[in-house]
Amino acid sequence: MALKPIRLTRIDETHRDSHTRLCADDHCLFLYEKTSGRDYTFSKSNNLISNLKKPVTSNANVLSYKRNAISKCAADLRASLRPEWLRIATLVPIPPSKAPSDPAYDNRMEQVCRLIVDGQDVRNLVIQNTTMVANHARGTADRVTVEELLAVYSIDESLANPAPNVIGIVDDMLTAGTHYRAMHTVLSDRFPDATIIGIFVARRIFPDD
Repeated sequence: MALKPIRLTRIDETHRDSHTRLCADDHCLFLYEKTSGRDYTFSKSNNLISNLKKPVTSNANVLSYKRNAISKCAADLRASLRPEWLRIATLVPIPPSKAPSDPAYDNRMEQVCRLIVDGQDVRNLVIQNTTMVANHARGTADRVTVEELLAVYSIDESLANPAPNVIGIVDDMLTAGTHYRAMHTVLSDRFPDATIIGIFVARRIFPDD
């Protein structure tokens, strides 16, 4: 049975202990919950995220699962976001861990954003030209920090005009909230008058949750 879209849920005080890098006034929304430490067979949302994150260097059969997951995420977000908000918003995907010159560069979230609504304002406003180890490939004690991301994030000034009024930072997974916090910092410094929210396909939960 297909995974049914649900309404976007806002991160509030009942969730915040799981996303320790978020600030109290961060406005972040998610669709699904992915259980940490469980594989793709555990739940439909675990399966969706697993397929979405399949490496771009995989074989054609595996990549077909990835393409289906990209389409699914876009359709579910489109069904959950208000059309009137989408008409005024600029969607900004969080950069992947690999630099654009890396053969493993994976712009899956840009693809999701561009599929949400044809003609939607999608901009890679924040660029990361240095390849970093993805968080899911790091040890628990070696997770990337906000400061490390701020050191490699920059605004692509060629895409900065017109200045966005409403920004939706879009990513597949909300874990600690590190990438979102770094993105928010860079974007709010450059566009201080913009309203910024975070939109996530899923948030990480633990089995005991």
